[in-house]
Amino acid sequence: MFSKSCEYAIKAMIFVAQKSEEGTRISAKEIANGIDAPEHFTAKIMQDLSKKKLIHSIKGPNGGFFMDEKDLKTSIADIVMTIDGDELYMNCVLGLKACSEKNPCPIHNEYKEIKKNLIKMIENNTIADFKDKLDSGKFFLKNT
Repeated sequence: MFSKSCEYAIKAMIFVAQKSEEGTRISAKEIANGIDAPEHFTAKIMQDLSKKKLIHSIKGPNGGFFMDEKDLKTSIADIVMTIDGDELYMNCVLGLKACSEKNPCPIHNEYKEIKKNLIKMIENNTIADFKDKLDSGKFFLKNT
């Protein structure tokens, strides 16, 4: 569904949101460890998210990444659009260029409902919503 970069970005933002609640700034290394992602890849994603104003960062020995109340209201769709663009909204699940209602691929009709529900979920949920789920202790971001 999402690119690997997008998956890591969503997980990283949820992780940082949870840690920011304690007033902490998180290093890219800590984020990578917390979401079980490659450190260098995580650092690049975090820099990109910071440049695009989805997360804050401060450089230096006491620096790191953090989120404020406004950042917590970021929808998952905002992250998906920032990282993957409109591919989820526009592209065929099989990658066909001409897939449409008039010219459907074999999966089009069944996938249409799944896609509609996925888009609804990412548009109606924020980082705060998923942070709260993580805080409940019933969910996780890293395989143990």
